[in-house]
Amino acid sequence: QALFPLSPVAVRCREAQLEVTVLRDLFGTGRPVRAAELSLGPASCPPVAQNPARGSVTFVAALHECGSALRVTPDSLIYSTTLSYSPARSGHLPIVRATPAVVPIECHYPRKGNASGSAVQPTWAPFGSTLAAEQRLRFSLRLMSDDWSEERLSSGFQLGEILRFQADVTSEGHVALRLFVDDCVATANPDRNSSPRYALIELGGCLVDGRTGDTSSAFVAPRPRPESLRFVVDAFKFSGDNGNVIYISCHLRVSPAAQAPNPWNKACSFNKASSLWAPLEGTGDICSCCETGSCPLPR
Repeated sequence: QALFPLSPVAVRCREAQLEVTVLRDLFGTGRPVRAAELSLGPASCPPVAQNPARGSVTFVAALHECGSALRVTPDSLIYSTTLSYSPARSGHLPIVRATPAVVPIECHYPRKGNASGSAVQPTWAPFGSTLAAEQRLRFSLRLMSDDWSEERLSSGFQLGEILRFQADVTSEGHVALRLFVDDCVATANPDRNSSPRYALIELGGCLVDGRTGDTSSAFVAPRPRPESLRFVVDAFKFSGDNGNVIYISCHLRVSPAAQAPNPWNKACSFNKASSLWAPLEGTGDICSCCETGSCPLPR
């Protein structure tokens, strides 16, 4: 927000850092506070720059620095901290002429993003999809080569081949994040709610396509890193559809990497040998809801 006479603290929540600009006339009394009396967060980080002409000071810190706290809601990652004003004593006198103040600061970053692939068809059109989630977390979904080393140049497949998907999120500047794929659907046109419609992943991370027929569809272990997730799907087409184009759309979400996988945050594949659902990470019971179809909503 811009600086206003009645709002002397401006906060900019950037992709990887927090920027706070404070007018030294903090209380609008014409008596500027000293820069040394201002600090950011429980770690009391000092300002990094001053603007004498404007009468302001600026703090810049990575989202996880200066003792900021992270809170997770169903839709957001919320980084919270405080701007503190602690007036110094007047020389050797046992008095102060100002009141301490604390200004709460929060930056909200959406946890969720939708990534949709271009049509999977027998052409040499490149497959690519990257979503900028309000210029904060960037989600992507790509078709990969057979050895996972690079993005696949062709989006064309023959029945019997395997589609290799890799979902990623950029998390530089945030606490470590873990990526999940809540759902993926295939449709014959770009509208993911159209018919025919086939679910590959649903119930907040159950790869249900792996339970059908002789498919080998599954999440791939281990992850290359917490903010990446790979899965494979056997090529298919819609029965009775003479078209050769399929659209695949996925809903991606993140959680703090330090949070253990659970029924809300999971990546589950069906093991045909044991006829049981198995998690990519965590204990087996987190996937039991894939069998009953009563998984709790992701949070």
